[in-house]
Amino acid sequence: MSDNELPEPDRVDGAPHPRETERLVGQSRAEDDFLTAFNTGRLHHGWMLTGPRGVGKATLAWRIARFLLATPPAEDDMFGAPPPPQTLDISAEHPVSHRMLALSEPGLFLLRRGPTDKGDKLAAEIRVNEVRKLGHFFSLSAADGGRRVVIVDSADELNIQAANAILKMLEEPPANTTILLISHQPARLLPTIRSRCRVLRLGPLSPDDMATALAQADAHVDPSEAAALTELSQGSVGEALRLINLGGLQLYSDILSVMGSLPNFDSARMLALSDSCAGKGKEARLDLLLTLVDQMTARLARTGVTGHPPAHEAAPQEAGILARLSPDPHTGRHWATLAGQASDRARHARAVNVDAAALVTDLFLQLKS
Repeated sequence: MSDNELPEPDRVDGAPHPRETERLVGQSRAEDDFLTAFNTGRLHHGWMLTGPRGVGKATLAWRIARFLLATPPAEDDMFGAPPPPQTLDISAEHPVSHRMLALSEPGLFLLRRGPTDKGDKLAAEIRVNEVRKLGHFFSLSAADGGRRVVIVDSADELNIQAANAILKMLEEPPANTTILLISHQPARLLPTIRSRCRVLRLGPLSPDDMATALAQADAHVDPSEAAALTELSQGSVGEALRLINLGGLQLYSDILSVMGSLPNFDSARMLALSDSCAGKGKEARLDLLLTLVDQMTARLARTGVTGHPPAHEAAPQEAGILARLSPDPHTGRHWATLAGQASDRARHARAVNVDAAALVTDLFLQLKS
């Protein structure tokens, strides 16, 4: 299998690739921070784009790369220096935009997970042999003397040898080069890598921004569902798309219905829910169910501790169910403890390939105790 036949490791299923997304929604502060650095001559060589998974970090990295490679250095002429750019927008018709879309821009290097030695699947991490390809990139791109951009998506996937190679590059950056590192969990990176980068922090999206971002991704969503998707995805477009693709809103509603039948579980509903996650090809649904149970129990704990349900319901009648099951701080703390124990038990069972239906049934029985 050739590299071109393998899936792109930095593409979310059911969504455009970040290089195909021209507009970034809900992250104007991060964009403004980078533009200010550019316009004031403080363009650092290393930038770390951080924030929850799926909020637009990769889209911003591609926007910055497109902007840097398409914007010539400001030079005074007989009419004075041109006005500084006010946005990172670059026309889709610009030659750089066309080349980046086709992954043929000579000034850009995309560092991401490559194939395994057999070439039949993607490696689990970014290995040092992928980083070594940068030497060839710099040798070819040095001749024109223009800007060069490296996107690392994601830095969290660098193995230790690859991370050390990137660190050396940050310590001795090649001329006219900007390195953009995307990180979902920067605390796990080498402290020396973090210390050599300026940070752009991206935050969760609001319901209005979520609706706009999903429309841009061609996700067909009822506007009334945007608030629920925002709640369950915690403001992450990538997670919202996973919920849409796997019927997550209905799945959460089914979970809530089973929990709402406490203190005596609706056994028929619980077994139907368990069976819906069993069998070949249902692994993604099982993983989503575990995530949504974690979400629901966290919302139960928060309801008890704060004295009121979350401001936005993630499913019809959720507020009443949460308030009944977690009426006070003591109960909220109990839910937090119980949820952690049940989640750890379920994920251990998942790791050792316990039957999915039995795993889900056991999870609910643990929550009932």
